[in-house]
Amino acid sequence: MTKSLKSWWARFLFQDRGILPTKRLLLVFLILSLGLGLGTIWEISWGFVITTNIIVLFISLTDLFFSPKKKQLFFQRLMAEEFERGISYTVKIEVQNDSPYPFSYRMVDGLPQSFERPFPIIGSISKESTVEISFRTSALMRGKYEINKLYFRYASLLGLWEKQMTVELADTVKVIPDLTETKQYLENAQKYLVYEGLKIRRQRSGVGEFSKIRNYVVGDDPRKINWRQTAKLREVMTNEYEPEHGKYITILIDCGRMMGAELSKGNRLEKALEAALTVTAAALQKGDYVSVLAFSKDIKVFVPPAKGIAHLQTILQAIYSLKVDAAESNYAAILQYLEMVQKKRSLLLLFSDVRTFLHEESALMLLRRLRQRHLFLMIGIEDQTLLRRVKEEPNTVQAAMRKSIAQQQILVKKREKIKWEKQGLQMIEAREEKLAITAVSHYIDTINQNLL
Repeated sequence: MTKSLKSWWARFLFQDRGILPTKRLLLVFLILSLGLGLGTIWEISWGFVITTNIIVLFISLTDLFFSPKKKQLFFQRLMAEEFERGISYTVKIEVQNDSPYPFSYRMVDGLPQSFERPFPIIGSISKESTVEISFRTSALMRGKYEINKLYFRYASLLGLWEKQMTVELADTVKVIPDLTETKQYLENAQKYLVYEGLKIRRQRSGVGEFSKIRNYVVGDDPRKINWRQTAKLREVMTNEYEPEHGKYITILIDCGRMMGAELSKGNRLEKALEAALTVTAAALQKGDYVSVLAFSKDIKVFVPPAKGIAHLQTILQAIYSLKVDAAESNYAAILQYLEMVQKKRSLLLLFSDVRTFLHEESALMLLRRLRQRHLFLMIGIEDQTLLRRVKEEPNTVQAAMRKSIAQQQILVKKREKIKWEKQGLQMIEAREEKLAITAVSHYIDTINQNLL
């Protein structure tokens, strides 16, 4: 395809600039041609044919004149600077018409292909007025995106012609992980955990700092009843303690090949990032120090430890664009690096694929050494396909073979997990929708038991 032909074709694909005949104009000429064709039966003169065509052409050109000039239209895009993955947001396009002519339009915004695209949008604008064109969109892939163009077509008064224009509107949007669970935890931690069927376990009696005196509720430790306040207020009151603040939490995020396995919503890395941010929010809210290390075959991101809820934004901006690598993860190199940078005792929370990690003998040797200083917990996502195979009825030979192989893989995994857990290296797996809640629950349990 030649360059001129490409440019011509681009005009019809909502690109560049130009003036296009509408279907209405083509229909008018079609009807005119049929009428003149039938008129040849009565032997109409060529003068009549030429005059009729000139009149129709003049009317269409006059109609083109009664439409806004491109310089009389002004555009502005209003949208959030950050989109959460999978969450629907409203985008507004403000169009100002300074001309004395109304018009109808068709619009396509230059959103990336990974965004939901509800186009073209059709509407009309009155003369000398400003309107807001709203539409909703969502992004399915994280990252930083540039949105530079808006494609706009507007029709003349009679709708015989369309003017096409490409508007330069430069905007940048960051697509970050879904923070729904993080927000739910920050709003009400106890309600969030109880709603998910779990509780924040109470700390060991006598451990922690005094927090406040509150009403006694069923399940509280009777040894913590404050008898002086009980006698004074004539209702049972109890002392409440909270864990000591300032503990160190190190979150490790695996970005290797196996983390790209697709789930019902996104992949393993997406769920790991969402869970990691929820744990980060929980730890920062409690006054702990949090650092994050993302890796595959090399270190991708390292955020040094800090405390305060503002640190959550620092971590979010560092990890929001992480992608799955095609290479296998180098656990040994990462653990060696971690041994150098994290000198203080901390909870090492690793989000990875359990089955892949279990076969890393070199990592086991390093973790034995790290275990002397740090507390290790690995969290993975259950393989639902494998579990479904185990529950499958062996009605056929193929089904029986699949069930047998799945059972064998689960037994091998259990055997390897026992070997690691004997070294004090705890591993758990959770359903994809329960990953964040499981991670937060184990973090709180660890802190409340003063294991750090």
